[in-house]
Amino acid sequence: MSLNDTFKALADPTRRKMLDLLKNGDLTAGEIAEHFDMTKPSISNHLNILKHADLVWDERKGQHIVYSLNTTVFQDVMKWMMDFNK
Repeated sequence: MSLNDTFKALADPTRRKMLDLLKNGDLTAGEIAEHFDMTKPSISNHLNILKHADLVWDERKGQHIVYSLNTTVFQDVMKWMMDFNK
């Protein structure tokens, strides 16, 4: 994961909304998709970008893939931003 990947992922409003949904708890891809008017492949693409940036984790549970927020990356970004101001 690079900071470029993180900022690229965060630059898109759809992905920011997905992260906002996940801050309230883990969700399946289907539950995330219910909040958007787009195709499942588009949802999957956005989730893959978030995964590549390490902003979310995924775990298979039965027939579902459950996504959760990786708060460690947010802490790293915040630390970088705070250090940048020094």
